[in-house]
Amino acid sequence: MATAVSESRTVTSTGARKGILKCFKKQRPVFLWGPPGIGKSELVEGITQELGGYCIDLRLSQCDPTDLRGIPFFNRENGKMDWAPPIDLPDEELASQYPIVVLFLDEMNSAAPAVQAAAYQLVLNRRIGKYRLPDNVVMVAAGNRESDKGVTYRMPMPLSNRFIHFELRVDHTAWETWATENKIHQDVVGYVGFAKQDLFDFDARSSSRAFATPRSWSFVSQFLEDNDSTDAELTDLIAGTVGEGIAIKFMAHRKIAAKMPKPEDVLSGKVTTLDTKEVSAQYSLAVSLCYTLQELYKNGAKGADFDPKADNFLKFMMDNFNTELVVMGSRVALTTFNIPLIPKNLKNFDEFHKRFGKYILAASAKETK
Repeated sequence: MATAVSESRTVTSTGARKGILKCFKKQRPVFLWGPPGIGKSELVEGITQELGGYCIDLRLSQCDPTDLRGIPFFNRENGKMDWAPPIDLPDEELASQYPIVVLFLDEMNSAAPAVQAAAYQLVLNRRIGKYRLPDNVVMVAAGNRESDKGVTYRMPMPLSNRFIHFELRVDHTAWETWATENKIHQDVVGYVGFAKQDLFDFDARSSSRAFATPRSWSFVSQFLEDNDSTDAELTDLIAGTVGEGIAIKFMAHRKIAAKMPKPEDVLSGKVTTLDTKEVSAQYSLAVSLCYTLQELYKNGAKGADFDPKADNFLKFMMDNFNTELVVMGSRVALTTFNIPLIPKNLKNFDEFHKRFGKYILAASAKETK
């Protein structure tokens, strides 16, 4: 009889975040599994910042056992061998300055077995030798799966059993929220919003050196911040980041997106219609409108200086974008950026809510699950 092969249960970064926060409350160590570039490190850093804490990032694949255990020395005071604790681990003085300290043991299963053995006692007993973790320190480890063809060592089962395990999967909605929160370039968010399958195309069996991941798209965004590269130079950079095929498609998208109206002209009411029907370019414009509206709000615009622009934002989206784009733009503005829209001050709000309110509420409910 054939035995059924079960796949590992996976979670989005949003789901993992909720689970990690619960584990932190119970002081249970967490292990994040996932392919390269999926955003494991960014997830841990983001949670730490949200909690007002301090993150210590230890790349265990680059460590020796003494980096965790410390080194022996002769203690002249008692005439015995003693241990000098490692400087990278948090002490009571550091821990007292923050509500929480996250000890992030990255690339744990890429570390040599001797290093994993040194981490064993730290994870299991919150101590190693004479060193003890302060009470407000929590632990998160991360690593690639064996199927990702990276350098990995099998984790000892007693050590594995100590962790709460989450295997991450790529989710476009969760990435889009992160991307807009972190002001990833509108052309990147716009292109990936249209070509969602190109957010992540890692294949461990492929011989390609460059491939698209959430991490590599953030590199593309950085290259787009400068205007000192020719199209050929930029194509070379992007091809070396996400692969040649996706780079060619992305550059074609940029040429069309560059012809879109300025977001300032849309919000001021100078531009009310859109001739370009290219959906990927419309995605870029929708993100640009959200970014510009947020900047106005952050800079103190309100009342007569803000409401007409917010009203033009709603009107333009209703008249020119499909439902998916309207929902995306509204969700970014209202949920991601928390821009307050006062219905009584917006003449187009009632029509907007009537046509798209139920879709926006459904999308928001789905995102919070």
